[in-house]
Amino acid sequence: MILNLETVPHFYKNYVKQVEESDLLQALRISGHRALELLHSIPENKADFKYAPNKWTIRELLCHAIDAERIFAYRALRFARNDKTNLSSFEENDYATQANATGRSLQKIAMEMAHLRSSTIDLFEGFTPEMLIRKGLVNNNELSVVALGFIIAGHETHHCQILKERYLP
Repeated sequence: MILNLETVPHFYKNYVKQVEESDLLQALRISGHRALELLHSIPENKADFKYAPNKWTIRELLCHAIDAERIFAYRALRFARNDKTNLSSFEENDYATQANATGRSLQKIAMEMAHLRSSTIDLFEGFTPEMLIRKGLVNNNELSVVALGFIIAGHETHHCQILKERYLP
């Protein structure tokens, strides 16, 4: 299913623009593969590296990506099931401090990311075309199920780009 960017709230458009694939499932597969390939190239001794003070470590950034994917997928599930509840936003920095990032190895994080993406793909494969176009509200912003799928792929791509540019030059 092709996504119309005009239906994506402004603050998510940058993520969606980073997705090259027009097929949602292919976008999820490719972004997941690229993220794991990058993650496997990072030595464990770099896991707590920060490129600047008050920035996340590599582990924290990866745990943020995991948390965000779970939240976006949960929203997609709610909307696909025709739930009309206005869902709340989440404060990523508050989540990051509670993610137990330092208690996880990069290998463990990579395994969790792989399992999560497999589950996310299974979720989206189970949606009918009608479900994919359903919409719901997050913090009074309308989002479609398909938009949330592209946001998942784009959000991960965005953070992989940050890893390459700022953490692993």
